[in-house]
Amino acid sequence: MIHKLEADSIQLQFGNRVILSNVYLKCETGKITGLLGRNGQGKSCLMKIIHGTLKCEKSVRIDGQAYHAVFKRADLLVYLPQFNYILKSLSVKRVFHDFSLDFAPFAEIFPELASQYKAAVGSLSGGGQRLLELYVIVKSKSAFAMLDEPFTHLSPLQIEKVKELLMEEKKNKGLLITDHLYRQVLDICDNLYVLTDGKTHLAESHEEIERLGYAKL
Repeated sequence: MIHKLEADSIQLQFGNRVILSNVYLKCETGKITGLLGRNGQGKSCLMKIIHGTLKCEKSVRIDGQAYHAVFKRADLLVYLPQFNYILKSLSVKRVFHDFSLDFAPFAEIFPELASQYKAAVGSLSGGGQRLLELYVIVKSKSAFAMLDEPFTHLSPLQIEKVKELLMEEKKNKGLLITDHLYRQVLDICDNLYVLTDGKTHLAESHEEIERLGYAKL
């Protein structure tokens, strides 16, 4: 069964500055949806609004049912924020236990972290922490996952492995991804939105991305 996440009528304003205005976005299971936009356009804000942790006027629906605080339903939606969120004092072992995941498949994909099972999260490199957080979010038993800057701190080889992981995992959930490494997003996304001037635009070609002023491709 295909599940559908929709967000629309989103209005966000800080003082006199309008950040988002009548934004619409759709994400479906079995697909990777990309979200691109220049700095300050509100990509992270939009994800937080969908997640329910940033309050504003909005309509967020999953399979037609409205949710105001979908972060309370980890079976429906999980979110990887832009900055580290797992407590650095926890052990890697504890993180895998809390997410009910096996460590062995993770260690097979990322052998550079195979010896870190009993290590504290804070002792990992920035890239190691990002891989850990990314993996447990992507592998969680949720219908949808939102990933904000998933390629941060990763090496080119690690990025390629993460892209393979996302392509495989999209069979099980819908993925919404934003990252400044936009070519990596373009490589794997099925649908792409460009956020500019407070509105989302569904881009169906490289020419449209250029026309919207995001990048020269």
